[in-house]
Amino acid sequence: MISALLRVALRRAPSRVRHVEPVARDMATGLVADVYAQVERDFGLLAPPISLHSPSPEVMAASWLLLRETLLVDGAVDRGWKEAVAAAVSEANSCPYCVEVHGATARGLGRNGDHDLASLFAGDISSDHSAELIGVAATFEYLNRMVNVFLPASPLPPGASPAVSARANRVLGRLLLPRRAVLPQQSAITESPPSWAATGHVGAAFTRARTAFDAAGERSVPAPVREVVTAVLADWNGEPPGLSRSWVDRPVSALNEKQRPAARLALLTAMASYQVDDTVIGELRHQGTDDAELIDMTAWASFVAASCRAEQFQRLFGGNTRR
Repeated sequence: MISALLRVALRRAPSRVRHVEPVARDMATGLVADVYAQVERDFGLLAPPISLHSPSPEVMAASWLLLRETLLVDGAVDRGWKEAVAAAVSEANSCPYCVEVHGATARGLGRNGDHDLASLFAGDISSDHSAELIGVAATFEYLNRMVNVFLPASPLPPGASPAVSARANRVLGRLLLPRRAVLPQQSAITESPPSWAATGHVGAAFTRARTAFDAAGERSVPAPVREVVTAVLADWNGEPPGLSRSWVDRPVSALNEKQRPAARLALLTAMASYQVDDTVIGELRHQGTDDAELIDMTAWASFVAASCRAEQFQRLFGGNTRR
């Protein structure tokens, strides 16, 4: 019964994506089809946090690159430890969907109750361990924001009882247990990787992904909006701004009326993604913003915020690292 419930939930997952319409599995072509096939092969299912990006194929490919290279590919850190980091970051970001999925997987791998990020980084760890753990944390700083904007609070069907949900999560945790992911051939990289991951496949993945997210911002986010968001994030300490959205008004007021809806969405996505609602999206739809542009805007903002958080993690946890 529980397995059947999960199959139904996963089959219907694309219809539960909010604000945009993902490319249907049987309609996918080109890059979208390639990414869908790789997600199903390496992750075990077509994960909605990746497929929701499909209106913007290059951004979807970059999002999958981050998830695959940090969470799935074998490295210095075991998968259970990485899943625990994913769950802890997701809990801090108020992303119940990701807590449910990755908490269940962590428990399936024997990691129970590790929802404090500091404890997961505690102890004398190598630079390779640090880079991989910060890579996972940064990836979920990115994905949590996109999931909060575009997905419901749970991967399970609405209305499931607590008992059924608990049993379904145990089954889900088993479904997502590791499958071996082989490192792909890396393309030539001309940019410097982030300082917290100077070498290795994690640094390469973030460098390549950054190119795609920067391109998304350039084509879909007006330059003055990018400048405002970048300036606000430069002074951000990573703490949520609270339940009120009044903090957005001051930076947005510096822009012209046409640019304000994009700035409001980008800032909320970056710093309080749980506050993005139909009104925020509706302002952009009224201007004619399409699905691809919505994904570009939110993905760019999410990645800039995730990059800021990665640097903060390095300052917080890098002191334990040994070379």
